[in-house]
Amino acid sequence: MNWLINFVRPKLKELVGGQKEIPDNLWRQCPACQQMIFHRDLEANLHVCQHCGHHLRIGVRRRLELLFDDGAYDEAEYKAPLNDPLKFRDLKKYSDRLRDARAKTGEDEALIVAHGKMGGNNVVIAAFNFAFMGGSMSAAVGEGIVTAARLAVLQDATLIIVPASGGARMQEGILSLMQMARTTIAIEEVKEAGLPYIVLLSDPTTGGVLASFAMLGDIHIAEPGSQIGFAGARVIEQTIREKLPEGFQRAEYLYEHGMVDMVTPRAELRDTLVRVISILRNPAPMGNVLALEKGGA
Repeated sequence: MNWLINFVRPKLKELVGGQKEIPDNLWRQCPACQQMIFHRDLEANLHVCQHCGHHLRIGVRRRLELLFDDGAYDEAEYKAPLNDPLKFRDLKKYSDRLRDARAKTGEDEALIVAHGKMGGNNVVIAAFNFAFMGGSMSAAVGEGIVTAARLAVLQDATLIIVPASGGARMQEGILSLMQMARTTIAIEEVKEAGLPYIVLLSDPTTGGVLASFAMLGDIHIAEPGSQIGFAGARVIEQTIREKLPEGFQRAEYLYEHGMVDMVTPRAELRDTLVRVISILRNPAPMGNVLALEKGGA
């Protein structure tokens, strides 16, 4: 029984005479500790539960605002291929699913490519939108990653990718899987140019996205509690007939086993990224190095 919905809300309706409808989105329930969080408190705390520290998913536009200097960035357009190349249909037409996702999110695809400054350094950020068909990788998303990589080379900028994806988009079949190779080559172009490539792993990062560009970073930073893995834990257990360790495929487990470089709370992400970028782009000592005299201590 949810006391807010079944008890508090009817009482509030009685007090206002039933004339005003109380919005449904004023409260969110933490999926970890089940505590109810007022929406303004959740937003002020960057969508992190103040009771247990669980990191809830955050909107892609809000994430970009938190990362760029003063929240200011320019969006880069990328050419999208055909909307429904295979004329795919399951319970619904793929074209209808795309239309619904666009109406729901207000975005054209599951990836936003933005460029601007972080700590005064040029950066290009490609951020996934999990609300758009689970952040699945389509041919258009692959094109977006290629665009981001080439823009980083053109602007002599650090490339940051923020995956939040269930993997390849099944409605595009082999065309989606081909993006694994395309994006890998695009990342190689960034590395050949001597530019840093940083991956900010968020919840979830799975499937073909993890198996391609998401694990090719020079530095991998993960948000606490993020699910990171190729296949689901249940599928793996059924395949190998073994019980998996506690916390398997979580950011902390991967950090302990050397798959992730850092697990950083959301409130500290921007400062951490600025520091890492500054070190990678400006490797010289911050101060003057004093040469010791011969025979000195």
